[in-house]
Amino acid sequence: MTAPTLPYPRIRLFGVPVDALTLEETVEQAFRIVANGQPAQHVVLNAAKVVAMEQDPELKAVIGSCELVNADGTSIVWATKLLGVPLPQRVTGIDLFQAIVERAAHTGHRVYFLGATDEVIAEVVRRLRRDHPSLQIAGAHNGFWDDDRDIIEEVRAAGPDFLFLGIPSPRKEFWLARHIDALGVPFVMGVGGTFDVVAGKTRRAPVLWQRLGCEWLYRLLQEPRRMWKRYLFGNAAFVQLLLQARSAQRRGGVPAIAVDLSHRTARLAPIQPMPLRPAVADRRGLRRAG
Repeated sequence: MTAPTLPYPRIRLFGVPVDALTLEETVEQAFRIVANGQPAQHVVLNAAKVVAMEQDPELKAVIGSCELVNADGTSIVWATKLLGVPLPQRVTGIDLFQAIVERAAHTGHRVYFLGATDEVIAEVVRRLRRDHPSLQIAGAHNGFWDDDRDIIEEVRAAGPDFLFLGIPSPRKEFWLARHIDALGVPFVMGVGGTFDVVAGKTRRAPVLWQRLGCEWLYRLLQEPRRMWKRYLFGNAAFVQLLLQARSAQRRGGVPAIAVDLSHRTARLAPIQPMPLRPAVADRRGLRRAG
């Protein structure tokens, strides 16, 4: 597989690449990837994912192999400023999802929604068809299935240009990386809880809260029992990692530098139906051990 040339700068942050793009530039690149025709995976980076990948080298390798990586969390944008390589903008998964869907409605590109419950995904389809009557929805399926091969075949047969997967992290990152070639979709993207927001099941923080970088606090107030441990311990761990990176930088290391990774072709091989986690190797050929 030949990855498309990257016509924009990237930085390396906490050991993985992050694309220095605005939302509009990210949408442009997403459609360039589709035009290129080769399967590509998108991922967003936030504080929780940084902490998770520092504890899980396999997740770090998957993120490092993705063709398009955006800073979803305000904390990531702040970190790049502290480390001297500022990103132009925070690009959230839900904003990118909505922008791609809106443009696809005008260009005729086909989309597939995979994830959430039957009720939620049906409401997502209903609302998007109402708001974008010309949107070509290739298909939709809930986030619960028994056999990966069946759902892969269903998606492949539908022939979408964009696949949006709404299941929790890091399951969505691993699943897309393992099956991207079998899916045959030019652009695959994990969207987490986006479907719940689009369907009106949960509310997103008001714009002012988003601009102030307090969207995490709004979510904490909505779901305190479920989220307090994640934010208390996760944010503390992220701050520690950031301070370590800053300290290393002051001692003469360069933890965040501009890089050219246009040659990336790393990918996880399709996993067989067995309770084994993939063991990943170098960026040029991630393979399941065994």
